[in-house]
Amino acid sequence: MCLGIPMQVQSVDGDIATCRGRGGEGRIDVALVAPVAAGDWLLTFLGAARSRIDAAEAMRIDRALAALEAIEAGGRVDVAEYFADLVGREPELPPHLRGSR
Repeated sequence: MCLGIPMQVQSVDGDIATCRGRGGEGRIDVALVAPVAAGDWLLTFLGAARSRIDAAEAMRIDRALAALEAIEAGGRVDVAEYFADLVGREPELPPHLRGSR
C-alpha cells in the first residue's frame, strides 16, 4: 500500500526540493507540481510530489497517519481526536457518483 505523506518544502534546487515531514527530511522530485517555493506543502508518494496542499490539509492527513500508527501499535484511537473534521458530518458521494434524481 502506498500512502501519501504531507511534507513542507525547505529549499528547492531545480526539480528537487528538500522537504520536512513525518520521519524527517527528504529529497522530493517536484517536477509534476513545479514551481514550488520554501514553505509550500506537498503531498508526496515514494519520493515524488503529486499535488500541492494547504497547511490545514497537511494537518488532517498527518492526524490520519498518526491514527494508523496508533492502531498499528495496538493502541485505541479516539476518532474525535484524530478525525475531528469527520465527526458530526454525514458522508457525501462525489458529484460524479451522485447521479441524477
